[in-house]
Amino acid sequence: MPPAAPQPARSAEEVNEQIRGLWLRAGGRLTAEQRAQYELLVTEWAQATRTEVVKAA
Repeated sequence: MPPAAPQPARSAEEVNEQIRGLWLRAGGRLTAEQRAQYELLVTEWAQATRTEVVKAA
């Protein structure tokens, strides 16, 4: 049996709130640094979403 994938530290909802806050603070225009942060957050959100779907199944 393959090892279990590590669980994300935060829920998809928590990460989504951080993404929304980033966009609000940026006024809809992200700097290069904010874009990098956004990309990391979206990746984390996608992982959390997949984990939550698997748990619900």
